[in-house]
Amino acid sequence: MKFLFVCLGNICRSPAAEGILRTMIQRIGIPNVDVDSAGTYGGHDGEKPDPRMLRAAAKRGYVLEHSAREIRTEDFEEFDKIFVMDDSNYDDVMRLAPDTQSQEKVERITKYCTRYKVDHVPDPYYNKREGFDEVLDILEDACEGIVENMYAIYKSSKKI
Repeated sequence: MKFLFVCLGNICRSPAAEGILRTMIQRIGIPNVDVDSAGTYGGHDGEKPDPRMLRAAAKRGYVLEHSAREIRTEDFEEFDKIFVMDDSNYDDVMRLAPDTQSQEKVERITKYCTRYKVDHVPDPYYNKREGFDEVLDILEDACEGIVENMYAIYKSSKKI
């Protein structure tokens, strides 16, 4: 399975989701899962995650090593699921999708939240430190839901 997380600039939310899911998958040992992230805006291409997100994630034991990149049409072929952070990301990714089959791969990450009743992951870029912690709370919840879903598939099929 291959998962792609998408936010606006690929320096806060989506690399955090990538790092969280990667860590969770490694901890429980689900094999053959690739995780990546991208942005709908390419202005940060090649940059490391925002230093504030790096610090907040590190406090929780997550290492974010991603370099920002813009989502591309080929991603729809390469990835099984594309998780977006908010409605704006959803609309941008859906417009980029080359066909209906590709659009079916796109989901809002908050669909997998069980503890937080939210419809989007807020962009912490212009917020204070607390905004990064809130984003990590939501992303941990969503990634736990994704892992539970993935683990159920893995146990039943042993194909992941």
